[in-house]
Order: sequence, then structure tokens, then C-alpha cells
Amino acid sequence: MRNVVEAPEIMANVLGQQVADALLSAAIFLVSFVLLYLVGKYVFRNLVERFLDRRDVERHVRKPLMKVTRYGVIFGALAVAVALAGFGNVLTSLATIAAAATLAVGFALQNVIRNFVAGVFIYLDKPFKIGDWIEWEGNSGVVKDISLRVTRVETFDHELLTVPNSHLTENVVKNPQHNDQLRMKFVFGIGYGDDIERANEIILEEAEEHPDIMEDPAPSVRVHELADSYVGLQSRVWLANPTRGDYTKVRSEYVEAVKNAFDREGIEIPFPQRDLSGVLETRTVDGERTA
Repeated sequence: MRNVVEAPEIMANVLGQQVADALLSAAIFLVSFVLLYLVGKYVFRNLVERFLDRRDVERHVRKPLMKVTRYGVIFGALAVAVALAGFGNVLTSLATIAAAATLAVGFALQNVIRNFVAGVFIYLDKPFKIGDWIEWEGNSGVVKDISLRVTRVETFDHELLTVPNSHLTENVVKNPQHNDQLRMKFVFGIGYGDDIERANEIILEEAEEHPDIMEDPAPSVRVHELADSYVGLQSRVWLANPTRGDYTKVRSEYVEAVKNAFDREGIEIPFPQRDLSGVLETRTVDGERTA
């Protein structure tokens, strides 16, 4: 009889102990999560911000990177708090399911993930920035926006290209503005009977007189080719901090100035000529042939 009476008390004690353990685990989880989150928020995030400062990462890049950091802090604090609270056994099956789901999602979103990783490298390596004029795979334009998945480029025909970031990290991208200087080349053709020395002087004089062409490095000109109908003189000049619009404007003004100077000096810019030979036969209405 005594054992029968004590059984409910034992069950109550066991249940009470289980409830106490659950409350203790919950308290450990809550306190651990809050403490770890605060440490991550005020310590780890500050370290990330200092790293971005040293890398001189621009303001528009910081926002998505700090958002990723914030989610990482939350996830890390949650994972450690679960371990400290002893919830590992309870979550084992859920972790297995989550791992399988993550693998499936990873295969389905591999392109998105690749572009995301490529976006991170663009932010850190800074091959170009917003406002730069870039060229890749036969395309060119001005960078208007850089996100963690795509880069938006406006072409010089005012078309907007949305380019996956992986295309810009896996292929060669030309950034004419990266070094704040750009060399511009142009081949002027003169006739074989014209004075090469005088033509060179004119090309250099017009370069030196243009306000947007740099004095250092100095302009230069060399004989580039001996073509069928002209002698090619290649001019090389440098522009400071050029945009695509500046480049086009200076190039047009410079070439026009040299052309006008050539005209004043009587220097020809020849056009291609072709010699045709043969016999032309015609027939009259009466069928008589004439040559």
C-alpha cells in the first residue's frame, strides 16, 4: 500500500525536476543568446567596421556587408546558446532535416550563391566603383549600382544592363579610369609625298594647346604604318581623370584641330584608291557592238 501511495509523489517529483531542468535550460539559452548577441553586436561588428575602414570600402558597399554581418551574429549567438543550453539532442533530427534542405537549396540556388560570392569579391577587391566607365566582353558603360548579386551598367546609348556579378569576376574587365589617367591613341594618315616631320610637329602642337591633354606624360607621335594609300602617324596623349564623355569630347576636338591644321599646311589626309582595268562592251539597239 505504501508503494502505491508514494508512486504519485515520485512521478510529481520527476515531473517537477523535468520542468525545473527545462526552465533552467531555457534561462541558460536566453541569457547566453542575449550576452553573445550583445558581444557580437558591439565587438565583432566594430571589428568588421574597422576592417572595412582599412580597406577604404565606400559607404554604399558597407550597408549590405553590415547586414550580412548582423545576420551572422544572430545565427552564431543562436547556435552557441543552443549548445550551452543542452538542446543538442532535441535539435539533432531538425539539424539533419535542415542540412538536407540546405543541400537541396544550395544546388537549386548555386548561380545565386556564385553571384553573391562574386559580389563580395567586387566589394573587397574594388576592380571598379560606381561612376566608373568599364568594358567587358564587347560591352561598355558606366557603373550605376553594385549589389551583392548583380551590377547595373548604363551603356552610352542609355540602355541599362543588369549584369550578374560572376560575369564580371570570371572575365576580363577593363577599367580605363582606375589609375586616374588614360592614354588616348589616334592614327593620322598623310600622303606619301607630304612632310612627315612637319606633320609630327602639327600633331604635337595641337596636343600641347588642348587644355584637357596632360603635359606630363608628354604627348608623342611615331610613324605607325605604311599603308597602301597613306603613311600612318600614331599620336599618344594622356587625359587626367577622364569619363567616357570627356574622352569622346577631347578626342573629337583634338582630331578636328589636327585636320584643320593639316588643311592650312597643305598636308593631305588621303582616302583609299582603287585602280580598275578591263574592257567595257556596249550594244546598240540594232545589235552592233561597240567598245
